[in-house]
Amino acid sequence: MTYEVYAIKYAHHERTARENFLGGDPHDGPMPMDYFVWLVRGAGLELVVDTGFNAATALRRERKLIRPVDRALALMGVEAGRVCDVVITHLHYDHVGNFDLFPRATFHLQDLEMQYATGRYMCHEPMRHAFDVEDVVGMVRNVYAGRVRFHAGDAELFPGISVHLIGGHTMGLQAVRVATRRGHVVLASDASHYYANMGEGRPFPIVYNVGDMMEGWARLRALAQSPEHVIPGHDPEVLRRYPAPAKELAGVAARLD
Repeated sequence: MTYEVYAIKYAHHERTARENFLGGDPHDGPMPMDYFVWLVRGAGLELVVDTGFNAATALRRERKLIRPVDRALALMGVEAGRVCDVVITHLHYDHVGNFDLFPRATFHLQDLEMQYATGRYMCHEPMRHAFDVEDVVGMVRNVYAGRVRFHAGDAELFPGISVHLIGGHTMGLQAVRVATRRGHVVLASDASHYYANMGEGRPFPIVYNVGDMMEGWARLRALAQSPEHVIPGHDPEVLRRYPAPAKELAGVAARLD
């Protein structure tokens, strides 16, 4: 079984390199961040990976929302309200906002991520800064509604699609491995925000455990067909390295398979 995999851009943030590496960057310069959701499609399945953030969050956090996530998915012919499975790689605001756009979905989440987002570490502002309390509380409500499927480490969701506990950036961050026609593609999410984080061995500064983050890079490489098959979570370079699925989607979406 093989699948198509897409990265779909919904937001953007102008920033500099010093913000993207632990300890800063001695050659500081522009290094913007793109925000994506991902789509895995094939054999009648439409699996969405992460749900982005909405306009209110964009305003509050001073990010540029280019298109709402449901409209971004609609460009790929996907109706958010009909999606049945969503992987939440971790519970930061830019990966779990908009869950309400997916009323039919089961959300796939690591045990450790819910533990982290609702536990003692959230007593410390630097640790909770990238979480939005309403998103976390909303996901707790989804647990009580029977709509969250928890995973304790690695798990196969469907033939050829699996999640893998990486940690590091958050306690329970998970990557998604997908069988494609060009081999196994790994959606790293924020295990590596940019190609340079993993490629140059320089961690992103928002991090729960630096050691786990760096060990996670080796895990990502082992899961993927090659290092080039690992897709970072926020790098604008993704849209340059991979082709658009259609001419009119250039700069908006990239086909990764």
